[in-house]
Amino acid sequence: MIPRVLTAPAPGWTADTDIVVIGSGVAGLVAALNCRPHGRVLLVTKALLDAGSTRWAQGGVAAALDPADTPGEHLADTLTAGVGLCSQDAVRALVTDGPDAVRRLIALGAEFDRAPGGDLALGREGGHHRRRIAHAGGDATGAEISRALRAALKESDVEVIEHALVLDLLLDAAGRAAGVTLHVMGQGRPGGVGAVRARAVVLATGGLGQVFAATTNPEVSTGDGVALALRAGAAVTDLEFVQFHPTALWLGPDARGRQPLISEAVRGEGAHLVDRSGTRFMVGRHELAELAPRDVVAKGIMSRMAETGERHMLLDAREFGADLWERRFPTILAACRFHGIDPVTEPIPVVPAAHYASGGIRTDLHGRTTVPGLYACGETACTGVHGANRLASNSLLEGLVFAERIAAAVGAELGEPGPAVAPSGPSGLLDGGARDAIQRIMSADAGVLRDAAGLDRAARALDALAPSPDVAPDVAAWEATNLHAVASAIVAAARRRTETRGSHWRDDHPERDDAAWRGHLVTRRADAGLVTTYEEHR
Repeated sequence: MIPRVLTAPAPGWTADTDIVVIGSGVAGLVAALNCRPHGRVLLVTKALLDAGSTRWAQGGVAAALDPADTPGEHLADTLTAGVGLCSQDAVRALVTDGPDAVRRLIALGAEFDRAPGGDLALGREGGHHRRRIAHAGGDATGAEISRALRAALKESDVEVIEHALVLDLLLDAAGRAAGVTLHVMGQGRPGGVGAVRARAVVLATGGLGQVFAATTNPEVSTGDGVALALRAGAAVTDLEFVQFHPTALWLGPDARGRQPLISEAVRGEGAHLVDRSGTRFMVGRHELAELAPRDVVAKGIMSRMAETGERHMLLDAREFGADLWERRFPTILAACRFHGIDPVTEPIPVVPAAHYASGGIRTDLHGRTTVPGLYACGETACTGVHGANRLASNSLLEGLVFAERIAAAVGAELGEPGPAVAPSGPSGLLDGGARDAIQRIMSADAGVLRDAAGLDRAARALDALAPSPDVAPDVAAWEATNLHAVASAIVAAARRRTETRGSHWRDDHPERDDAAWRGHLVTRRADAGLVTTYEEHR
């Protein structure tokens, strides 16, 4: 059962604005800055402004910036990675708007790495047939983009509330978004639960990786936006397509929480995946070998682990030498050495970990959701760009492009909702301790490898954790309840899709089935539970 609202104290304070943006990654910051000409903007973020996933993005931002490259080639690579489920219109918007969006980011102050002649130093990653990845600080692209956008935000008059967990969407009598409720924690002001009344709400809350035991996502990535949207009646799409990054640093069989990421760009520079005997097992599995799309590489690693009985595979980049490691990948080098691995002299142990949600809150080409006045962008949204599997380094670009598109739509259609009405329907929370149980359930039976028996087991175990009206509200309980809603939706979709496609791998249905499954699974909340329907791909 997914509650209609979270159990929470009545709002003790109220704020008014025109546009409230939830989230401070690339999508939220760009949305806030670009919405400001259209009215007052309040940006709300769960921790500090730079605590989300954007700052951890290593690889870079993909765009056809090389004169020899074209948006059409970028489109083709994206469609291939998405395995038949990308929206061509959405991808066309991404690759067409993308180069200028990156140039605007540079004009704003973002400093990307340059080649000796002064041109952008473009890298290559999995699934790309050209070098089109702009990067900064070697492997610190997300941190540099976040820095530049936060500097621009500081120069604006966008109001900011940090340490604030969004709870629920406020709706007027006609079902239009009228604001949000949120809880301000710790250093944030004002304190406690409050209500923000707004004429438009933009969700840019990031990912849901914490639904799994091992992930590359930070602790704040608990699927809050998707859970809020479900409770508000919005449609979410294709949640079964959770991308597992092929190469997270293996820290042992009991490692939990955020795992260090070994960027795809390392393979783009020539590193090879090998097993313990030194065999390059990706050769022959795909024409691009280690540079195949992420779902192919993750499956290749898991298959080789099953064949050999090994707990991890190895990424061999010793041929780089110390100079290339220190210049191109200083962050990864430091993380490996911190954990006792020196990639200059030894291969890196790697294993797939939950990384990115290709599905999310359903939107159109301007970020509009199925709830009037509610918009979504970034990882929490499903724009149609990624299909069944995100192409490497398209995520930062998607945040840039679709946040700008949302701002244009908000400027043209900023409405005036009526007074918020008291929500009706069931409420309840899980105890905060349920977080660990949810993660274990999902990693055991809804992770990289799935089958009917495991997914049925996961569904039963999640149902046994149903929210209760007797649990006292606090941050741990709210986050656990959000994770439970998202986990339930992922499992519902994964049970329904009886094929293997992209990042959804059904061991009991190992083949892609275009005749039956070249379409989308759309999930909505109902009083009796989640309802998932199938829609043909258009």
